[in-house]
Amino acid sequence: MGIVTPVRNKVRASACMKISEIFYSILGESTYQGLPCAFVRVSGCNLRCSYCDTSYAQKGGKEYSVDKILSILSDYPTKLVEITGGEPLSQKGVHKLIRELIKKKYKVLVETNGSIDISKLSSKVIVIMDIKCPSSGMHDKMNWENIKKLKDEDEIKFVLQNSNDYFWAKEVIKKYRLSGRKILLSPVLDKLSPKKLSEWILKDGLNVRLHLQLHKIIGIR
Repeated sequence: MGIVTPVRNKVRASACMKISEIFYSILGESTYQGLPCAFVRVSGCNLRCSYCDTSYAQKGGKEYSVDKILSILSDYPTKLVEITGGEPLSQKGVHKLIRELIKKKYKVLVETNGSIDISKLSSKVIVIMDIKCPSSGMHDKMNWENIKKLKDEDEIKFVLQNSNDYFWAKEVIKKYRLSGRKILLSPVLDKLSPKKLSEWILKDGLNVRLHLQLHKIIGIR
């Protein structure tokens, strides 16, 4: 019996995920912004960003099998799914979920905080990597090797609270030669004016996309 129990626990852990919520809404971020999308928000995150707007997903949640997640998603009239968090890559089950979604012809977006190795992700997913700026308090947690593993179609997001974040992001773009990639600069709501950020982008001639959180503007989650 002492041998059977650990094996059973291991199987259960790999077949299930801790989920904060699953829902259907308008995609508020990324270049896919504005499209109807199904969301799988996992529970648990290894970072604690100062501006986090989904802190409720940092812990708790409910255990779902991959089959149960797929069953819920099948009720939504879309083939676009975003796996977000929390931090999706903190759970091993995410890779099985992604494989099954791809088999079912879903387009899969994975939003990750950039601190965990992305190399195990399927080449068929779109990675949206959130590079943490200094005001987040987590910028020293980034796994910079991840940048080399990004595909052309993947996206890089910087969430900015102030001018220091902006100048830091500009240096990262230069250092890692990110110009020409899909780069999103997103101001924290009520912390940095979109107008001010626009002025900085235009003054510096940055090849980036000003990125506002559409879901907050239209008042949905």
